[in-house]
Amino acid sequence: MNPPSPHAPVPARAGHNAPLVTDQDPPPGGEDLLTRAGDVLRPALSLCLDLHAHPEPSGQEARTADRFGRRLAAAACEITQGVGGHGVVGVLRNGDGPRVWLRAELDALPMRERTGLPYASRNDAMHACGHDLHLAAAAGAADLLARLSHRWRGTLVVVGQPAEETLSGAEAMLRDGLYERFGSPGVVLAQHAAPLPSGTVAHSARQAPMAAAGAVLEVVLHGQGGHAATPHLAVDPVVAAAAVVTRLQNIVARETAPADQVTLTVGTLRAGTAANVIPDRAELGVGVRASSEASLDRALTAVRRIVLAESAATGAPREPEVTVTSRSAALRCDPDTTDSIRRAHTGLLGPGRVLPWPGSMATEDFPLFGDAGAGVHGQHGIPLVYWMLGVVGPDEWRRATADGPDASPPPAPNHSPYFAPHIGSALRPAIAALTIAALDRFAAT
Repeated sequence: MNPPSPHAPVPARAGHNAPLVTDQDPPPGGEDLLTRAGDVLRPALSLCLDLHAHPEPSGQEARTADRFGRRLAAAACEITQGVGGHGVVGVLRNGDGPRVWLRAELDALPMRERTGLPYASRNDAMHACGHDLHLAAAAGAADLLARLSHRWRGTLVVVGQPAEETLSGAEAMLRDGLYERFGSPGVVLAQHAAPLPSGTVAHSARQAPMAAAGAVLEVVLHGQGGHAATPHLAVDPVVAAAAVVTRLQNIVARETAPADQVTLTVGTLRAGTAANVIPDRAELGVGVRASSEASLDRALTAVRRIVLAESAATGAPREPEVTVTSRSAALRCDPDTTDSIRRAHTGLLGPGRVLPWPGSMATEDFPLFGDAGAGVHGQHGIPLVYWMLGVVGPDEWRRATADGPDASPPPAPNHSPYFAPHIGSALRPAIAALTIAALDRFAAT
């Protein structure tokens, strides 16, 4: 998911609306599938640790794609590489029946990891949003479904999508003929790591969005360069940029209705090369999220108005450039299909471990696989189901939700340099949750 962290709110202290998570055993059918997930756990774990140690940012996922493709091939999938960039598609055919798609993300974030884990990244990228876990779970689910071929009929399509964090990879794969080349999906399934207890999943309410609509903008403010000793002979774009950053905050504080939800972040600001030189341009990276497409449109219009006005107020020699580099619709899951998969997850994990999801202001390009991408892939009515996956180990969760002197800070959220899913307790249920969701859809028609 695109920054900021897309996931669960900070866990409440015990007795203060903390999610109900029981220690009950899974129902008999669920116990069987969780046990079978253990059969594929070792190669999935190996893949997860390898990918975590060697992360690659958006658009540079060559090694990740290769390792993911090899794992899918070992699970008897036919592999196609290089779809829409570094995208990977694995196809497992098992007779006539539905076409069920699983999607996971290849890319990491451009940030330095500080977890101290023995398998931590040593470069300037980090799997700080769980994409390594998603890939391992998807590969494990493909492996498990191959072993359970007597329990389903149809075609499984597993997608390793590049460039999710920049909201560009899904569109790139679709424009590269994803559906034409691999068949129209009967459903597309995905899950995402969240700071919830391991062994839990969370679904949104019917018709409620899982994630917000969002856009990323690049802003270029022009000035007239000069010497720091003669600022009156120059036009300083840094001053304009500072004014823009400050003024943009009013979009949320003063132009958004209190009942609406909008966030705006200036995540990058670049200008200049030396302290004694006034530069001739300043560049800003702006992220905007909103609870609806209409609210997002209003916020983007306000961004353009403010950038133009502050540039003019500075006396810029030319108008600024405001470019929307990526955009995503709000993520809404198909309600009937979600209800069916929620029941399957309840049968797998038990009712105390299937939680409600309140939605978040994160953004995803996953909606493009459905109706939001119809302008790209030309198809309507493809159901999407997306759920959140708990990744916090039991000891850490108990400490984080305790009262008194034994309480500890909440688990590090997604996109934190300290984000560290408890792979030992999270991976097996992640594989099982994706597998049972696929089996539910294979049995649907």
